[in-house]
Amino acid sequence: MVLQESERELERGDRAPDFSLPGADGETYSRADFADRDALLITFTCNHCPYAKAKIDALNGLAADYEDVAVIGINPNDADAYPEDSFERMEAVVEEGIVEYDAYLRDEAQDIARAYGATCTPDPFLFANDDAAGDTGFQLAYHGRLDDATGPEERASGEPGFEMRAAIDRVLAGEEVAETFRPSRGCSIKWN
Repeated sequence: MVLQESERELERGDRAPDFSLPGADGETYSRADFADRDALLITFTCNHCPYAKAKIDALNGLAADYEDVAVIGINPNDADAYPEDSFERMEAVVEEGIVEYDAYLRDEAQDIARAYGATCTPDPFLFANDDAAGDTGFQLAYHGRLDDATGPEERASGEPGFEMRAAIDRVLAGEEVAETFRPSRGCSIKWN
């Protein structure tokens, strides 16, 4: 495990790069599939990293609590080197109810992780939907950690995911997210 903090590649206001990725539920998803949502939370994550595993409940909670937000997990890790990150294991964690995001997607070619500038798992990106631009209207509102628990054994000082919840609430209220970039911390993405 190589501990890494997320880095900024996309800036606030940048458009969400498009994607077309297979989901663990057997469907294929693109950004356009979520155009009816007010916000899009994309988190680069995986099955094996203890930092990512520690945030599953927070992400599940966000998916359950916000109808107007699509919560998407994208697994970009090299499954040959890390078999627990295989598509088959992704299907199993969804089927077993461990992961309950709106979609859990596989980025086998790792092109989408590169397009977003993702560096670690978990690495969350929150986009606000600018209705005027249709499905291309998702603009980066906040990139940073879900909460202040920066290690897998730590507990957040508030509700799990509380920092991201505050950012989501601002986006849904039509307000700018003023928080400065607070990097997420986790295992480095396992590049091919």
